[in-house]
Amino acid sequence: MNKFDGVANTLFVPLVARINISKKFPEYFMDEKALELEKYLPQGVDKGSSEYSNMASVARYYNMDKTIIAFAKSYAESNIVYLGAGLETAYDRLSDKIENRTVHWYETDLPEVIEARKKVFGQRKNETLIAGDMFKLEWVKEIDNSLPTLLIVSGVFQYFHEEEIIAFIKGCGKAFPKGEMLFDATSESGLKFTNWFIKRTGNASAIMYFGINDSKEFANKCSMELLEEKTFFPEALKMLGKKLSFVTKVSMKVAEKKKQVIILRLKLN
Repeated sequence: MNKFDGVANTLFVPLVARINISKKFPEYFMDEKALELEKYLPQGVDKGSSEYSNMASVARYYNMDKTIIAFAKSYAESNIVYLGAGLETAYDRLSDKIENRTVHWYETDLPEVIEARKKVFGQRKNETLIAGDMFKLEWVKEIDNSLPTLLIVSGVFQYFHEEEIIAFIKGCGKAFPKGEMLFDATSESGLKFTNWFIKRTGNASAIMYFGINDSKEFANKCSMELLEEKTFFPEALKMLGKKLSFVTKVSMKVAEKKKQVIILRLKLN
């Protein structure tokens, strides 16, 4: 039986990107666990992927990983919570980089995804898998909210509508008095390109709806403080330089100039 049986094909897209970039540009990003999982992937899951789409996906992880490490190192004990975790391999990428700190790792997703994670990853130290709908907030009961907590929502919000997301973020704020949230967003103009790419890959059911043009304005809608806003590609452009294809480099520079893809960190209280 395939260990990924029952998992939606859309969850393979970021995993494939991590595999491809780890092979092509290991000096920028290396995900050894993702490379181990390649043997379990169904055929054809990389249909329609490009160097730019792979870089866009991995740049999100590259930047988020840095924030997560810094957050965990700031406290003797903390929670790192991945919401809508999918086939995320951050536990494997980051655990060894956070020394002399106690980090409680949590991943929550729909039951079929959690079952697949159990088959593939097994049970690891200080890691808890929680099955359920992240928007229903039942998962908060399984986490010690007295600890500093970083909630990570990577590649998820885009598939929902703004009113749902604002209500969810406010709910997380009530649940975690020492909480922060880290998530990525696309501008409204960037959504047009992204949806074109999604249709090209044959995933027409995965159209994206949510975009942010003004990070501070969105934070205000949530009644939260904007701690940080990052664009995706500054370091990638510096590090990889001429190794990137012309089309990829131009696409990245346009995305930077227009702030088409960003990462936001909110203080929940």
